[in-house]
Amino acid sequence: MFLLKANVGKIDQVIRIVLGLILISLFFFLDGSLKYVGIIGFVLVLTSIIKFCPLYTLFGINTKKEKNA
Repeated sequence: MFLLKANVGKIDQVIRIVLGLILISLFFFLDGSLKYVGIIGFVLVLTSIIKFCPLYTLFGINTKKEKNA
């Protein structure tokens, strides 16, 4: 089984959820093709839930603080 290493921290999660919900709401309030920008909100919410962002992996970014055990 392929496990994804979490790379999204707590503050990053909150920001992604807030922005994601705002963008999702745009899907319902905007008209025309511009409303499909709201679909990006689903991506932000999904990446915050699974705590993994593929783009962060590509650019070597990690906002999750590692616990010292």
